[in-house]
Amino acid sequence: MLGRKLVERLAREGALAGEAIEGLILADVVEPQAPPGDIPCERYAADVSQRGAEETLLAERPEVIYHLAAVVSGEAESDFDKGYRVNLDGTRNLFEAIRHAGHRPRVVFASSIAVYGQPFPDVIEDDQFLGPLTSYGTQKAIGELLLNDYTRKGFLDGIGLRLPTVAVRPGRPNAAASGFFSNIIREPLNGQEAVLPVPDDTRHWVCSPRSAVGFLVHAATVDGAAVGPRRTLSMPGVSVTVAEQLESLRRAGGDEAVARVRRERDETIAGMVGAWARAFDPQRALALGFRADDDFDAIVRAHVEDELTR
Repeated sequence: MLGRKLVERLAREGALAGEAIEGLILADVVEPQAPPGDIPCERYAADVSQRGAEETLLAERPEVIYHLAAVVSGEAESDFDKGYRVNLDGTRNLFEAIRHAGHRPRVVFASSIAVYGQPFPDVIEDDQFLGPLTSYGTQKAIGELLLNDYTRKGFLDGIGLRLPTVAVRPGRPNAAASGFFSNIIREPLNGQEAVLPVPDDTRHWVCSPRSAVGFLVHAATVDGAAVGPRRTLSMPGVSVTVAEQLESLRRAGGDEAVARVRRERDETIAGMVGAWARAFDPQRALALGFRADDDFDAIVRAHVEDELTR
């Protein structure tokens, strides 16, 4: 979803980091669709967990590489082998292919706030140590360390982004444990029922897809020297409880929309989400110009504008 929205924005704007985009190379496990517009676009079906898949993608020595391929949290936890194959081996395969290609591109790596695990403070600052308590978080934390080291050695110029939970996601629910944060807004606004598997006082760190794409675009322009040796940044976002989300839903869709949310506790999901970070003070990212949504009402408005009023 983020890759598609990112590509649509790049194609629409036609430039990145102040330079015209000469071409796009898109890869996914199924061949992706070309975005609207006139920018030349090569499209590939590729599995980054298979060694050698990246060589074709790097043949034209792209200057900016966005690494978004991942098995999401719930699936990475339930399918241990697949999570490590894609999230760890796939990342290492890509970085190794870049090293051997020898042209040192800017690599933007999508990490996650799942790299933090309890105990942690209510508001996490930039110097908080990584202590993931899930397979997904562990895989992303290893990716961050690889990004640091491959950048230190001069093989690539990496910037990692610890993305908040992205909500409200368009489309169908996925296997992410955090998917309900989107479901309880998206489905009721579409006249459908949604299941809420956690207590109303569950607090989480979120951003809109619009902001997440903005982070990715801005990451291509950030001065690596200003980032320093710790190459991954916690992104800004909105700290919100489920109850506050439902009040935003009420303001957007009325009482009838809120009535479509059915509470059905899932102890596995509640346990996972309850152990996740709830709020951040991302001073490094803010100082480098990254900006997010003002509040959850703004996130809901962005969803309505981008997905429901087209």
